Amino acid sequence: MEFKEELEKKSAKINRELEKYIEDKNCPEKNLRESMEYSLLAGGKRLRPILVIASFELFANDIQFCMPFAVALEMVHNFSLIHDDLPGIDNDDLRHGKATNHKKFGEATAILAGDALLNKAYIVISNDIFLEKEIKNREKKFKALKEFSIAVDRMIAGEYVDTEFEKKQISEEYLEYIHKNKTGALITLAVRMGAILAGANDENINILTQFSEKIGLAFQIKDDILSEEGNEKELGKPVGNDKKKGKSTYVSKYGLEKSKIMLNNIITEAIDLLKPYGENGKFLKELACFIQNRNK
Repeated sequence: MEFKEELEKKSAKINRELEKYIEDKNCPEKNLRESMEYSLLAGGKRLRPILVIASFELFANDIQFCMPFAVALEMVHNFSLIHDDLPGIDNDDLRHGKATNHKKFGEATAILAGDALLNKAYIVISNDIFLEKEIKNREKKFKALKEFSIAVDRMIAGEYVDTEFEKKQISEEYLEYIHKNKTGALITLAVRMGAILAGANDENINILTQFSEKIGLAFQIKDDILSEEGNEKELGKPVGNDKKKGKSTYVSKYGLEKSKIMLNNIITEAIDLLKPYGENGKFLKELACFIQNRNK
């Protein structure tokens, strides 16, 4: 219960921060603003911004310092979800148990809402850097911005390669490449960015990078497993879509049982990496287990 309460507390904090960036919709682009808000405030796990905060808290206390970057990351994540659901990519009708953005607002508005959320993320970060008066803090934020930009590029690259391999045979190397970038890039970014903003040294950033890469891969494997055998009501979207579309997944490549073994091994390896942090790493350890055992 302690972990669940902390997770809900952090998620609620992120939601309150996101609400601060909702703009007045009394404007000609009213529908666009509503479309952005519809996806941004739809709920979800808020895993990526929570990882920013959790990583930051290993080395520093004032989480408001990293909050603009956490919020911006969630905006980018929602941009990716809107575009991922579009007819030209996954053509999904449901997200979090609700109509996908293009089903609710139309394809053109959904495309532009995704574009606007991506751009809004950079506005949030650049405004925060502009207001930073301390040189050392500004340097950390510029470094985090560079990481942010590279990770967004990698996520888009992974999404593209994923679409290219639909209904095709795929090698182990390409499957790992897809998921390291498509899913893993933003998760690795979240952990690295939190550590960078907190002023962690290179050794710690290296350890946390390894941890983040493992939980990013675990997250995708679990997604693939849930797509095969999850509960549609809990998932908020149909089960079996990946198989119907001929998606390259860990389940399609290795089978369900082997994928589960891979998932368990990767989570064990990830948790082992957190040993140097002792009790301070408890939340991240439990978050890794949450990824392993989630049902949506």
